[in-house]
Amino acid sequence: MHLGKRDRSTYDAKMTNGRSGAFPSTAVDWLAPAEPGPVLAIGRASAATANRLARLGNPGTITDKMPSAVRAACRRYPTLQGVVAAPDALPFVPCSFSAVLVVQGMHLLPTGLALDEFARVLAPGGRISVQFTVRDDSVPWVRRLARILRTYDPEAMTSGAELYSVAGIAASPHFPVLEHRSFRMWVPITRVGMLEMVSSSPRLVGLGGPEVDGLLAEVGALYDSSAREPEPLLLPYSILCWRATVDHSELSAELHLPDDGLQISL
Repeated sequence: MHLGKRDRSTYDAKMTNGRSGAFPSTAVDWLAPAEPGPVLAIGRASAATANRLARLGNPGTITDKMPSAVRAACRRYPTLQGVVAAPDALPFVPCSFSAVLVVQGMHLLPTGLALDEFARVLAPGGRISVQFTVRDDSVPWVRRLARILRTYDPEAMTSGAELYSVAGIAASPHFPVLEHRSFRMWVPITRVGMLEMVSSSPRLVGLGGPEVDGLLAEVGALYDSSAREPEPLLLPYSILCWRATVDHSELSAELHLPDDGLQISL
């Protein structure tokens, strides 16, 4: 069974937000609105970070096109308000939010239409904040893990297409200055935990029995050669963050018709 882009993003969010490594408070502070205020979180994967922002005095509203996703997010994070809505047709009055937050999902949006809507619902001085959490393969044993997984799935532990989607923000007239920061997070992982992580990967669950056995044997051997028992390995993640302050001049500019334009008199 192979999952679609939306399912893989939800899986990635669970793998990074649901583990015991402490999410860096510096990343939360950097993604927060310039002044405390309401945050609109786009998609279920944004719920965990929206909840962290709410603890800093930024009340959160979570939106998703799927009612089940909204219900699940609100059950897990009762402080969030839930609204079923598409990102390119938001049912909010203009200037309602201090920030719009998108976690692990910018590549899933209709970029131009969504950014138009985000600009409309952002208050003057409001920000769009984008977060992608990816495994950091700068550590030697993580690079070896990636090589093993890519023999079974060439796209394993890659995120190029997802990260490229952020370029659409810089191209938008509503967000002329895009800032970027990266933060590191270390997540303890046991041998059993690593085998579970690999075997539950959406791109690998469709392997046959012999292939699964071979893959897990290679991963187990890698863990045994890299860990210093009884301490678990530390799996490194990069928290990649972008933010941009809204520019409303494009929305409020006067409309100038050409001299030879069509005029209708009533």
